[in-house]
Amino acid sequence: MKIRSVCSSDAAAIAAIYNHYVQETVVSFETEPLSVAQMRARIKRIVAGYPYLVCEDAGGQVLGYACAHAWKERAAYCHTWEVSIYLHPEHCGQGLGAMLMAPLVQQCREAGAVVLIACITQENTRSIDFHRRWGFEQVSHFPRVGCKFGRMLDVVDLCLPLQ
Repeated sequence: MKIRSVCSSDAAAIAAIYNHYVQETVVSFETEPLSVAQMRARIKRIVAGYPYLVCEDAGGQVLGYACAHAWKERAAYCHTWEVSIYLHPEHCGQGLGAMLMAPLVQQCREAGAVVLIACITQENTRSIDFHRRWGFEQVSHFPRVGCKFGRMLDVVDLCLPLQ
């Protein structure tokens, strides 16, 4: 496995991974799949100011990705970043998340982030447990703030102070 910075040619693989979560799960609160062009634009916007990593196998297939981005738009939040990790569903539970999280946290720290936030659907206990293992602590619980597949869903925020 290799962890590297994202490039625009990864957009199709990343869109395929992400769209699984959009269309099949409540992990993402987006309800419509993203086109490759939309994902490419999103990647371009994020890499302009934040770390964005991919995990690929020996054959160059993207198995997952992790990125940081602005948590809120207001200037006072500029040192608080939100992190996201998505893995190809066939490669979950194989340690790829940890392989992505370690360099992501380090790059965020080096770039001046002070706090990282993970915003997670409450029923996504696998992700909550994963983030807790990295030192994130739950700091909020928002009941019934998202609606997907006809269900009202809770969201929790987990926080990792870096400094």
